[in-house]
Amino acid sequence: MDVATYVAKELGYQPDQIEWVETKSADRENALSRGDVKFIAATYSITDERKEKVDFAGPYLLAHQDLLVKSGSDITEATDLNDKKLCSVTGSTSAQNVKKDFAPDAQLSERGGYSECLSALQNGQVDALTTDDSILAGYAAQDQYKGKFKLAGLKLSNENYGVGVKKGDTETVNKINDALKKMVSDKSWEKAVEANFGPAEYKNEPAPQIGNLVK
Repeated sequence: MDVATYVAKELGYQPDQIEWVETKSADRENALSRGDVKFIAATYSITDERKEKVDFAGPYLLAHQDLLVKSGSDITEATDLNDKKLCSVTGSTSAQNVKKDFAPDAQLSERGGYSECLSALQNGQVDALTTDDSILAGYAAQDQYKGKFKLAGLKLSNENYGVGVKKGDTETVNKINDALKKMVSDKSWEKAVEANFGPAEYKNEPAPQIGNLVK
């Protein structure tokens, strides 16, 4: 939200002029093509498949798939999840990726949302939760969870977060790229990372260069 607010300001909009619209993962491309939103900044990974349908500014953050575990957990590698319960949200590929590539004997447990996975982790019903480290750090940084969870610090994938724009709207892409560069140069990017992830002791990657995707 800090990225979206900063970009909107550079496009000429004040915070009270922003209309926040929830867009589910499966509907992001349609929301842009229909013109429901001007741009989307929501852990939106830049992929070749998505680039066929929308244009991207950025990336503005390099994230990685990781594990969230209890603070005293001895899980330090993805292979430690063999014979353990791994939670992810219904429809996500994160847990399947872990089972396929690292821990074939992991027991997958799907929940309707990350909050349900967090409750299950806190109650000992599952041993770990997996998705992007930025999302996990955001939860771990919340007041009610401080000190209860930790990130394993794994880099199971590279996720280049971009700002999605309607296909063909090159002018908006260029303006957002300029805004993102300014956000980094005036230290607003660094402040946003610290404010959102600092309490979780999230070791973020440096700000990526515009157009520099890490495969």
